[in-house]
Amino acid sequence: MRPSDLTPRTPGPSNPSLKLLAPCGIYCGLCSSRNRMPQQAQALRRTMADGGWDSLGRKVKDFKEFWRFLDRISDPEKSCPGCRVPGAPPFCGGPESCDIRQCALDRKVELCVNCSDWPCARIKRLGRTYLTLIADGKRLKKIGLAKWLKEQEARAKTGFSYCDIRCRPYTVPDR
Repeated sequence: MRPSDLTPRTPGPSNPSLKLLAPCGIYCGLCSSRNRMPQQAQALRRTMADGGWDSLGRKVKDFKEFWRFLDRISDPEKSCPGCRVPGAPPFCGGPESCDIRQCALDRKVELCVNCSDWPCARIKRLGRTYLTLIADGKRLKKIGLAKWLKEQEARAKTGFSYCDIRCRPYTVPDR
């Protein structure tokens, strides 16, 4: 596999092919915040609206905030735009606080699999939580970014989510 097959021609967070791919190799489309919770939140909101809660809720303390929260998580672009976007949710660390992201920036690689030290200690520790991370990275290196992304999109359509197999406790390794 040529390195050019792993790196997009125009690297950077504005590149659409990287929008849902974190530097560490986690594919955002397999996160429950994008592929499962929005549909469940939409269904809950519809059920509650059908039951009159959009009106009844006005009398319940903090319901307005709950309703806004439900609206927000119903839209994956609002609940989590991806870790490459400034202001990403704190549970992902966001680009400002993720040590893995910072390491990739320092080493000038868009994807950790392009680093000569991959898989490093941080990636291996993250791989204890995200059990497919190392295997997915090896597959990405073998078949290239474009084919790998198509496989991940197909995987997401099956309903698979990392939370189905993620080990607890969930932590992003620091330096």
